Amino acid sequence: MNSIQVLILSALEGLTEFLPISSTGHLILASKLMGIAETDFVKTFEIVIQLGAILAIVVLYFKKLLMSRDLVKKIFVAFIPTAVVGATLYPLIKEVLLGSSSITLNALFWGGVALIAVEWFLKRKKSEVKKSSEITYKQAFIIGTFQSISVIPGVSRAAATIVGGLLTGLKREAAVEFSFILAVPTMFAATVFDIYKSRDMITQGGVLTLFIGSVLSFFFAVAAVKFLVNYVKKHDFTSFGIYRIALSILFWIFVK
Repeated sequence: MNSIQVLILSALEGLTEFLPISSTGHLILASKLMGIAETDFVKTFEIVIQLGAILAIVVLYFKKLLMSRDLVKKIFVAFIPTAVVGATLYPLIKEVLLGSSSITLNALFWGGVALIAVEWFLKRKKSEVKKSSEITYKQAFIIGTFQSISVIPGVSRAAATIVGGLLTGLKREAAVEFSFILAVPTMFAATVFDIYKSRDMITQGGVLTLFIGSVLSFFFAVAAVKFLVNYVKKHDFTSFGIYRIALSILFWIFVK
């Protein structure tokens, strides 16, 4: 990868990681557009630059995490299903799912349909939980189970957790905030696990590329988080669903 490609992929990671549109899906599709071969290092790069996005959440929500031990416990309860699924299916995820544009496009399309359907359903249902601190352990575990589906590229970890939160009775603001914070142990574990598995393949030059990508993704992630926090105060997620569907169709027609 050259410096321009690193910048583009890092920006995409930061901007899309916490939006319900799939950062992994965008990275895979962008790599295809730019002609970047899906080597083991590129796959590792796409995972490791999530560290920058993780740091953005830690910085923005440090006080909340520090002051609420109960919330931290619920976050780790929610993390359990994904940890089990991710560790069990790691070879399948790394060798088969990552890099597959067909799987990604299908997940983007049907994920978009799901977002629109959930919003339609919620118009007839009253949400109860207004703050992430009010989430029960049962709700946390259910949200975590939804998150485990996001091991499929294109599903979107953010979309899965937000949908899980909405369906368990959370207000949009609470669902989004819990999704943000749940990303910390989930993405950190995925990144560290992949670095360990790929340690023999990462060269000295590769380390510098990974570092630069992580720094860039941090700044773009901060902007994306602030945008979504303000967005959900007045809007639902239908537009994200439409975007996902449109993007997948355009790729099927013009690129696939």
